[in-house]
Formats: sequence, structure tokens, C-alpha cells
Amino acid sequence: MTTSRPPVDLAGKSAIVTGSTQGLGADIARVLARCGASVVIVGRNADKGEELADALRGQGGTALYCPTDIQQDDDIDHCIAQTLDAFGRLDILVNNACVYEDEGLKSTREQWHHTLGVNLVSAALFAQKASARMKPGSVIVNLGSTGGKFGAAGRALYPASKAALLQFTKNLAVTLAPDGIRAVAVSPAWTWSPSVERFSQGSRQDADQVGALLHPLGRVGDGAEIGNAVAFLASDAASWITGVDIPVDGGFSILGPDQGKSPRWWFEKVLKEE
Repeated sequence: MTTSRPPVDLAGKSAIVTGSTQGLGADIARVLARCGASVVIVGRNADKGEELADALRGQGGTALYCPTDIQQDDDIDHCIAQTLDAFGRLDILVNNACVYEDEGLKSTREQWHHTLGVNLVSAALFAQKASARMKPGSVIVNLGSTGGKFGAAGRALYPASKAALLQFTKNLAVTLAPDGIRAVAVSPAWTWSPSVERFSQGSRQDADQVGALLHPLGRVGDGAEIGNAVAFLASDAASWITGVDIPVDGGFSILGPDQGKSPRWWFEKVLKEE
């Protein structure tokens, strides 16, 4: 599924990855470090943040942990300043941090504000502040989701925040283009992560079995596969790519409600079950 060979060369570049003390953010940070970037681990869990930074340094990478609440402007400013002090530059911002609190139409105003505040507003403000310190050739990568593209019963907050982030990516790309800064999005589908691990009770085999029903490639994704896409988009190899969303989803988004099956298959399945 994945390889240990770095997909691109990011040596000499520095990156901030929000929400990277665990899960997908940590996987992205690992890939960027493996590609040679100096990585700033961002999150509120100091133990996990320091542990990951130590691990990356132990593997020959350059990393530091910066405790940051992305809903606090002073914390964002401090994170950017610490990055510049440590590495002298900021080339890559990965807006990965998000919350999944979502009770659909039952959600309260407070829940709406919290989800949008973390998933959308904080990402936008981090981009605002980071881009002011970036030079031409820099990149902002926003983590979207297939959830921001399709309807889902019983959900509202998370999909709305991701749909808005995908739109913001387009506006950001056009706004920053004259400064030579690119903005792109990456939208995963089901990925082996803490949430999928909980659903499958820790069984990757079960996760892949269920994931195969919805992903033409026949399994759920690996965090490193998302990280590889982020690394490519952050590299000079993607210098002519901006303002778009890259689906890294095992084919999830190419399927319609029929899941890629023919009418004959569905008729036989439904009528046979009756």
C-alpha cells in the first residue's frame, strides 16, 4: 500500500501541520519529515506532540512541538513566530485540525459555532497569518473530505465545514496567486484512523472489508497515502497546481448511489433478498 521511499524532496523547506499530535495529522507530519522538511507539530496534547517530535528527530528528521490552540489568535501568532525562529522560513502550512462533533439538525448554535470555528475559521485565520510570512513558492494545503461533497442523513456540521473549506481554498488560491503562493485541498475518504479503528474494534481486516463496499480500490486508505499526496502538492513538482481539490479516496467519489453496480445487479440482489 505504501512505501518507505520519500515521494518527493522537501529538503530545506519548513512546514506547520495543525492537528498533528495524532491520527491523520501525525501521519502527514511523518511523511513530510521523511521527505526532508522541518516539521512543526501543532496541537494541544503536549505528551503526544513531544513524543512525535522526538520520534521524528530520532529518525533523522527535524521537528519541534508547538502547543497551540488554533482558536486563539495569539497562539497562532506564537506558532508562526516559533517556526520562523527555529527554521528561518515557513514554506508549507497544512490545515488538518478538525472536530467531528455533529448531531445534524439537533445541533445547537454553540455546536455550530464550535465546529465552524475549528474546521473553517481557524484554518482561514491560520492561512491569513501564515501567508503574510510566506515567500513565493510556498503552499497552503487544506484537508477537505468526501464528507464535504455529498449528502449524509443525520449530519450537518462537519460536512458543511468541509464544503466551506473547499470553497475557501479556491478563493485563497486566487487571492495569493499574485504573491506566488499556491493553495490546494486534499479530500480523503475512509482512512485508517482513530475513528475508523473504533468502528472496526481495532481490526484493519474488518475495516477493509467494509471499506471495499464503498471504495473501488477495495479497502480503506492509509494515513501515509494522504501524506504522500500532501507532500507532492507541497513540492516544486506541483508548481502549476493551485485552487483545486485532489480526491485521495480510493475511488470513493467516482461512485454514484449504485456503488458502481449495474441495474441488473441491483434487481437481482433486491428481488433475491425478498
